[in-house]
Amino acid sequence: MAQNISSQEQLALLETFPNPNPERDYRVIHTCPEFTSVCPKTGQPDFATITIDYVPDEICLELKGLKLYFVAYRQQGIFYEAVTNRILDDLVLKCSPRFIQVKGEFNVRGGFSSVVTAEYRKP
Repeated sequence: MAQNISSQEQLALLETFPNPNPERDYRVIHTCPEFTSVCPKTGQPDFATITIDYVPDEICLELKGLKLYFVAYRQQGIFYEAVTNRILDDLVLKCSPRFIQVKGEFNVRGGFSSVVTAEYRKP
């Protein structure tokens, strides 16, 4: 069973490794079709597909750490907009990519599905 952890502890779960080709722009797309968090209003689970599309700079995201980071959301009450933007902020902080887009496609709840997209581009 997952347990609530602090934002800093959750951020520490993200791991990176050196980009094997930092001289080249290339895209990496990670898709997590089993993302789960909790609606802060109802306490009901929210299910989503989270897609991370990024161009690494000096470092890349490691998948085991990303999985553990996502699992830590399972018991957190957080709105769709907040979780999508928090994931973006944490990934930018951890790996400083040239470009990154995080897209949350949230399953139907109460007759609505929602898609939230947030982006960052290195200046």
